[in-house]
Amino acid sequence: MFGCLLPAPWLGALAGLLLACGPAAGLPDRFAPLTLAVTHVLVLGMLAPVMIGALFQLMPVVAGQTVGAARFISPFVAAGSALIAAGLAVGFLSGHSHGFALAAGVAILLYGAIVLALGRTAWKIIALDATTRTLRWIPLALLAVIGFGVTMAGNFAGWWQSDITYWLDLHVAWGLVGWIAALVLGIASTTVPMFWQSRRPGLRWQAALPLALWLPLLAAFWTQWRWLTIGGGCLSVTLFAAIAAHAVWHARRRFDPSWALWLCSAVSWLAAAVLVAIAMFAQQVPGVFPAWLLSAIPWWVGVLALVGGAIMPVNAMLGKIIPFLVFLHLRRQLPPRQRVPTMQAVLPPARLLWQARLLLLAYVALLLLPLAPRELALAAGILFAASQALIGVLLLQTLLRYRYELRSLLFNKSALPQKN
Repeated sequence: MFGCLLPAPWLGALAGLLLACGPAAGLPDRFAPLTLAVTHVLVLGMLAPVMIGALFQLMPVVAGQTVGAARFISPFVAAGSALIAAGLAVGFLSGHSHGFALAAGVAILLYGAIVLALGRTAWKIIALDATTRTLRWIPLALLAVIGFGVTMAGNFAGWWQSDITYWLDLHVAWGLVGWIAALVLGIASTTVPMFWQSRRPGLRWQAALPLALWLPLLAAFWTQWRWLTIGGGCLSVTLFAAIAAHAVWHARRRFDPSWALWLCSAVSWLAAAVLVAIAMFAQQVPGVFPAWLLSAIPWWVGVLALVGGAIMPVNAMLGKIIPFLVFLHLRRQLPPRQRVPTMQAVLPPARLLWQARLLLLAYVALLLLPLAPRELALAAGILFAASQALIGVLLLQTLLRYRYELRSLLFNKSALPQKN
């Protein structure tokens, strides 16, 4: 699992540097080459390995089902995802078909194996709550997102011809809501009450996820029903985000450095749904909102959903999961009476607080980017890269502490007198 999680922040830092140094022409348009390149580096290079690694870890821990092929696939998840992201970034920025061909080919092999491994295990999971139900069905959402993406990449590579607009709408809808939002909400249903001591979600929440998010998305397959997807999806995301924000706001561990990231994540999903609803209303009633506002909405929705809604909880969980795993492994390997460093000692909260503040500052800069795209792209990209590099350094320090404690144990054992 460490191999899936540890490289992720560095790919996030690379995405920030790409935004800062890449060609800013067309920003903040959603179809600008730099926008597409940065988006896929974030989603595939950073988020995908973390989410897949989380599934490999949570299925045995939460659902009692081990992903048998995980030990064979895990070493290739981060590197393969980075290769796919690089191929797409090169394709978008240069226009050459070779990058899309590389990305599509590697995605079919890597993510095909991942979907098969997860699906084989998920079929055995007994759905008891929102988390286990999400774990049981999430491979289908991943299959849909990858299938739509490969279809478009194959089109750009010249392998076949298809309706890009049709597949793009499906790819975005299932990617943001069906995959990212569903998985974040499903995992948070267990991890947020556990680590941040919020109230556990009620029975209605447990019964509704992830079906309430996926049902509207099914209408997206029929173009004449797309309004059902947008309206139903906005309503579902708004309700879940509002309930999540209320629960996080009343959590007991509000002093935790990562608490603000979870609160901002819930509010970001809520704001993204509202903005999508505004854009849909503006299409039906032209002239109500100024043109500059409508042109910035796609950028804002992307930043709210990807950075606020996904990267913030991922950073929050990385700051908890890695120290927790280090503590757990030390507890298992050290003698029963040996003192084990606490999670706070392994990764001091003050350092996580500075990282959270830096990420929030980058988030604000990204939201303001439409006001001055060229200038703020540089500032926002550098700030975001710095925030991800910082969490990457903190995680490496955590693993160094783990190795130090193990070496101390081995040294102490070798120093003890041996019995004849």
